[in-house]
Amino acid sequence: MDKMVYRISRFAHQVHRKLLTPTCISCGNRGADALDLCAPCRSELPFNRRCCPRCAIPLAIDEVLHCGHCLRLPPRYDASYCAFEYHYPAAEFVRAMKYGHSLSHANVLGTMLADYLKGHRLDAWPTYFVPVPLSRQRFNERGFNQAIELGRIIEKIVRVPMNTNLLHRVRHTVEQAGLSRRERKKNLRNAFTVAAIEIPKHVAVLDDVVTTGSTMNEIARTLKRAGVEVIEVWAVARAPLK
Repeated sequence: MDKMVYRISRFAHQVHRKLLTPTCISCGNRGADALDLCAPCRSELPFNRRCCPRCAIPLAIDEVLHCGHCLRLPPRYDASYCAFEYHYPAAEFVRAMKYGHSLSHANVLGTMLADYLKGHRLDAWPTYFVPVPLSRQRFNERGFNQAIELGRIIEKIVRVPMNTNLLHRVRHTVEQAGLSRRERKKNLRNAFTVAAIEIPKHVAVLDDVVTTGSTMNEIARTLKRAGVEVIEVWAVARAPLK
């Protein structure tokens, strides 16, 4: 996406937010609670109500302990908060934001993830959260980073600052979609680096969707090697394990 087109889109979105009545991104009816989503469409969203506290994988029944996968092979991150299961219509909202460059969808999803975090987190908040960085090539192709767009909304609501300087992607990687779990791990190996003098003890990493967890696992490996002790995963949606 051309950067000028993105700037125009952002300006148009800001004008829409200030001057026009909220309009549901799903059905086109009037939005509720100053959000571009109506109450009936909100009720259809697949909230991730029962999930593993470590990886946020949706569970069929309420569990106190971690899921079997986390018990066998614990991820490098310590906790996960994903607002939705990656099913319709949440999956369609994410795709519209990511590939349709819709800031209205980013605003709805960021707001709802922030509300989910405020309602489900019990422990101390992290020092700040880090959006998953894109390579320069991927950023130039898209014209924006969807994790940063979500972060702009989230930091206003939960009052935790976003840090875009701690973590950097040092090499371009192919799209993860369509790769096997083993291929994803190989694709991401040593793709990130930490660039900071003072390393916080507790951070969260933000992305739109967690699929296999390979990206978050590699980022957590990189951050813990740099000295971060506690790492949370924040994401709009969590895909079920295949």
